[in-house]
Amino acid sequence: MGLLHELVPAAATIAVLLDPTYVNFDTQLKEVQEATGTLGLRIQVLRASTQQDLKASFASLAQLGAQALLVGANPFFYILRTQIITLAARYAVPAIYEHRLFADAGGLASYGTDLTEAYRQAGNYAGRILNGRKPADLPVMQTTKFEFIINLKTAKALGLEVPPGLSARADEVIE
Repeated sequence: MGLLHELVPAAATIAVLLDPTYVNFDTQLKEVQEATGTLGLRIQVLRASTQQDLKASFASLAQLGAQALLVGANPFFYILRTQIITLAARYAVPAIYEHRLFADAGGLASYGTDLTEAYRQAGNYAGRILNGRKPADLPVMQTTKFEFIINLKTAKALGLEVPPGLSARADEVIE
């Protein structure tokens, strides 16, 4: 939420796209509410669990007064990333996503787990098990490497000026 606020500092109301059927819906909503409260922002929660819901959610953005969008982490949204990015462009809403594939596909920005690192960790973990270690004896592992990607082509199309300091902090800038 902080990165999106830095990308669109004039946005006082942020829409958050979440899937109410997703197992982590309540956790994501609570975390977003805490983050927006800390930043002094208002949120509008958009709920979508079908393609029709997505279209309706984006159509309501202007009515809700949202000037930016945070797309929650969700396999459903990941699968429909092209449609979501297309809708964000159609409604000219700056959006941030969880995976770099969104930014690679034309989304404004992404911040999330470095999937290459996560898969490497999973391979190491599987290797330990295949070498005879008992899964119950292995520590729980959680990825610690995250990546921030900014798509400057999309920023330009939206008329956004990306602050130089923010670009400097990005792991990758797509030009």
